[in-house]
Amino acid sequence: MPVTDVQHDLDTLTLTITAEFAAPVERIWQVYADPRQLEKVWGPPTYPATVVDHSLTPGGRVTYYMTSPEGEKFAGYWNVTAVDEPRSFAFDDGFADQDFNPNPAMPVSRNVYTFTEHDGGTRAVYAGTYESAEALQKVLDMGVVEGSTLAINQIDGLLSR
Repeated sequence: MPVTDVQHDLDTLTLTITAEFAAPVERIWQVYADPRQLEKVWGPPTYPATVVDHSLTPGGRVTYYMTSPEGEKFAGYWNVTAVDEPRSFAFDDGFADQDFNPNPAMPVSRNVYTFTEHDGGTRAVYAGTYESAEALQKVLDMGVVEGSTLAINQIDGLLSR
């Protein structure tokens, strides 16, 4: 399992997930840079993602929806704020309506994904910061740790294909 550590801290409003992959940094970057690969690992296996728009450039936007086992669709977006290919990218991640308009009633997180060489593979650090302890607690209650862990753990399967 790639996920090696999960830390959340209501005082610093952060959720940090660390994972390690037996693949070079450039290969892990490709997972996020290619929308067809991203949709194979974004979201837990029971909520597969469909990436609708994908622009992994500063000022770019990624939109997607996840489909529940019952067929419900849950939309989200990334507003990409920084890119340092293939080492890191930053984005604001939020929930959206079915037209991909931000849902102001739901939390938005500021994320930095960092990929570094480690033991011949890649260590990925997924760091998210929330606006308030209530916002972080809300996503924790929604199962963000479990869902993110399941999602990230799918990357090994994608890499083996």
